[in-house]
Amino acid sequence: MKPINIGILGLGTVGGGTAKVLYQNASEIKRRTGREIRLAMVADKNPEVNRAFFQTDTVLTQDAFELVSHANIDIVVETIGGTGIAKDLILKAIENGKHVVTANKKLLAEYGNEIFQAAENKNVMVMFEAAVAGGIPIIKVLREGLAANRIERIAGIINGTSNFILSEMREKGSSFADVLKEAQRLGYAEADPTFDIEGHDAGHKITIMASLAFGIPLDFQSCYLEGISQLDAKDIRYAEELGYRVKLLGITQRSEKGIELRVHPTLIPEKRLIANVNGVMNAVWVHGDMVGSTLHYGAGAGALPTASAVVADLVDLTRMLTSDSNMRVPHLAFQPSQVQNIPILPMDEISSSYYLRVQVSDERGVLAKITGILAEQNISIEALIQKGVWKSDGQAEIVILTHTAVEKFVKTALEQIESLPEVKSPVTMIRMESLHISN
Repeated sequence: MKPINIGILGLGTVGGGTAKVLYQNASEIKRRTGREIRLAMVADKNPEVNRAFFQTDTVLTQDAFELVSHANIDIVVETIGGTGIAKDLILKAIENGKHVVTANKKLLAEYGNEIFQAAENKNVMVMFEAAVAGGIPIIKVLREGLAANRIERIAGIINGTSNFILSEMREKGSSFADVLKEAQRLGYAEADPTFDIEGHDAGHKITIMASLAFGIPLDFQSCYLEGISQLDAKDIRYAEELGYRVKLLGITQRSEKGIELRVHPTLIPEKRLIANVNGVMNAVWVHGDMVGSTLHYGAGAGALPTASAVVADLVDLTRMLTSDSNMRVPHLAFQPSQVQNIPILPMDEISSSYYLRVQVSDERGVLAKITGILAEQNISIEALIQKGVWKSDGQAEIVILTHTAVEKFVKTALEQIESLPEVKSPVTMIRMESLHISN
């Protein structure tokens, strides 16, 4: 059969890794597809630097628009990133009737509705397995593997930089600032780490997964983001003493009032498998009504794990090209006419359990005042411990774990607690999730 010609936009980590996988595993890929997937063209600002890496018949260009308009290209692979030129190139490729594979989670989370509509209009596919969790095939799991299920909930460790930092803080007792410097030295964190440590990267990924799970439009603007930069090492230590681990989770779930879509530090019981995912690794926990709970673990970034996902999309597209276009898996898992505008809940309306750390004067009656305020807001206590008294200033710390409560009532209680004269600093609040659903 005629080879499938692909063009790669950008020769960074993922683009270079994709070329390597295509060359190194060419015979294995052909065995799976029945035809050759041929790297016909590459666009990069400095293509000649990589000339020795490519086959002699691969066309190298500095003009990305030449690639997306070239008559010989069947599939365009976008690995440039961002929402500027990458968006323009993808829309131009779609306009020219070309299928697209992208690893660009930011672009899809923020402009995916527009891009997928354009692809529907031109009867082409946009594939994006590499956009979420690197080498973990979670997009295929949600779109196909769990298609028989009503998916109820997803929780994921989907940013390796943050997970590395939290793992090191727990294991070494180091401060956030010290571990961030180490992560930057090792290349796990960028010079400007904001995108990772403040939850933006995880927010893009959980936004995409929410659309696939629940059949809703992509709505990154409604995703709540809270990063890890304000975490204190003592809270990670206290959490472990209580049998919990702190992880930055992307969480989305159905409720009677709408869809929860949020990213924030979270206490997880240490007995849960996902609580023991450490370093730069990723894991996604999915609960479906028929299958129950499933956990998907692997490398969430890196040249070859991410390229593995890109090439898997190329294999799927190659198989699709010889099939009826009406039989394709929809971009967002549900038929386009069945995508529903279910409201995304504001954080005040979500329900969770909570870890609260309160610094107080060691005075008689202060604990009764705090527990009384919580009771007034219908917040029940699961556990309460006092973490010693500092003789120098007569202050103590109280750590409280609550049962499930509505967040707006917790915030009201915290405002009242912080107004007490015995409370000496703002209350530390971290949400808790059991990640257990009884059937």
